[in-house]
Amino acid sequence: MALPTTLGEACRAVLTTADPPAKVRLARAVARAWRRGQLAPEFDAVMPDAPARPARPELLPPNRMPKRGRGGSERGRAALLHALAHIEFSAIDLAFDAAGRFGGLFPRRFADDWIGVGADEAMHFAVLDRRLRAFGLHYGALPAHAGLWEAAADTAHDAAARMAIVPMVLEARGLDVTPETVARFEAAGDMPSARILHRIFTDEIRHVGIGTRWFGYLCANADISPAPHWQMLVGRHFRGPLKPPFNDSARARAGLTRDYYAPIAALTSSGSHQPR
Repeated sequence: MALPTTLGEACRAVLTTADPPAKVRLARAVARAWRRGQLAPEFDAVMPDAPARPARPELLPPNRMPKRGRGGSERGRAALLHALAHIEFSAIDLAFDAAGRFGGLFPRRFADDWIGVGADEAMHFAVLDRRLRAFGLHYGALPAHAGLWEAAADTAHDAAARMAIVPMVLEARGLDVTPETVARFEAAGDMPSARILHRIFTDEIRHVGIGTRWFGYLCANADISPAPHWQMLVGRHFRGPLKPPFNDSARARAGLTRDYYAPIAALTSSGSHQPR
């Protein structure tokens, strides 16, 4: 396939590609071309307000999503894998949007990091979609959550807010819940799915770490204390409470220490509102 000549244009091309296999191929090709120095480090393209989406899955608001259960039955495991595939499909766009939208504000390493994340997310989606086919399904066969792009839209104006919400809240939540999900798949004897989810979990620790590091970079440049600033941004841009239990050890490996989230979690679990 013929690629654009600049990284900004290439990121936009990923976001405006709707077909899942084509998006995966393009994401990988862009990452490979960037590593090889074949794309100019120019951020000359406007990122779309929303990415292109395939006709399926049907996107529903959270309150209309069917209950999946806890993944004990084969049907429940298939539904959970489909939901995770949708998250990873959306994460491809989130990563390339971060690189294309904010890359010009940072050292080159920022684009290196987020293009690498995008390639990881493309791989995650591909292996989950392939695993779904062992259950007689494919991505798009079931409805999916419609709200995953909201965090990107709400933080499109502010790189610090984007880092605070997408990797440091949404992806960090994956660190909290994935080990239990892996254990349920193992208990059901579904070791292929468990291995896929463990690989994704390991990669997501690194992704959360990338977001945390660049958030810290912005705070250091502005002479702002990171944890209180993060708490303010979460209160302003994140819809909902931060719910324990937290995987403190995995979060700490990513640099997301308890001084960030424990004060807000204490407030929300006691029924108080988050700061705004």
